[in-house]
Amino acid sequence: MTEQPGSSAWLALHNESALDPDRPIIDPHHHLWRRNGSNYLLDDLWQDTQTGHRIEKTVFIECHAEYRKEGAEHLKPLGETEFVAAQAEKSEQNNQRATIAGIVGHVDLRLAAKIEPILNAHIELGGGRFRGIRHAGAHATHPEGMTIIGRAPEGLYEDEGYRTGLRLLGEMGMSFDTWHYHYQNTSFINLAEACPGTTMILDHFGTPLGVGAFANKRQTIFTTWQRDIEAMAKCGNVIAKLGGLAMPDNGFGWSERASPPSSDEFADLQSPYYTHTIDCFGSERCMMESNFPVDKLSISYGVLYNGLKKIAGTYGDAEQHQLFYGTADKIYNLS
Repeated sequence: MTEQPGSSAWLALHNESALDPDRPIIDPHHHLWRRNGSNYLLDDLWQDTQTGHRIEKTVFIECHAEYRKEGAEHLKPLGETEFVAAQAEKSEQNNQRATIAGIVGHVDLRLAAKIEPILNAHIELGGGRFRGIRHAGAHATHPEGMTIIGRAPEGLYEDEGYRTGLRLLGEMGMSFDTWHYHYQNTSFINLAEACPGTTMILDHFGTPLGVGAFANKRQTIFTTWQRDIEAMAKCGNVIAKLGGLAMPDNGFGWSERASPPSSDEFADLQSPYYTHTIDCFGSERCMMESNFPVDKLSISYGVLYNGLKKIAGTYGDAEQHQLFYGTADKIYNLS
């Protein structure tokens, strides 16, 4: 019987013991949700983080979960912060497991100066854990063949209201996360240059696509992506999250196989993206992320972190500490 890719049974077809199990880790990018019977809540997160790696803290990233069903549209995302804060409170009651130490919620930046009271409401609901927002710019120009379709309006990064809100976010001492597709990197660079006072965290390497209209173009896309990352690194307010390349839309095909990849295969295929970004940004501006449970469609948590450790193993111990702990701790102010 063939197991369903992404299922627990499918992921269990390949197991590995944790490498470097004593290395402290902050996972700065995961989600929690209740969706159509496919839940990913604190106990599910703990099941993944208890696979031999020393995951001490995590940061929740918005995913349109548990929005309020009533009230003004711009206030509905407050429900997500409220929901995650309760999960985080529960996580602190077990000091043997990962603690949800930070929350990144959602506010529509196009509201410009009107976002301040909304941000203050998130801060109050977050119980001391609210750190910033993500208002992603991902706009799918060719959605055919894609699993996760970015539905941001075209030109969001150029919207003046959006930029005004982004600058205010920085003035309030909060961070900004975003994800977009590789062909939007130049627009993101322009945004970073226009808002130098805001810490901007790029998720998932700018999502170099490999399916649909972008299938069989990996090397061409990679070459352009390399130049974009070099240019992006010159923006001192940009931080790079390293992960998310196991999403089906990146085109590695793991979620369509009879069995999941090993950490060796993961590292061999994906290390060029990691090493190029680390070499451009420096370890002090990079943080390793799981992007779970989205990347769980392709690889298990324990094997993923083995792969990340193999990639990071070419760097010194101090640099590895930055990649797995230090950068996330500093940028999200978790200590």
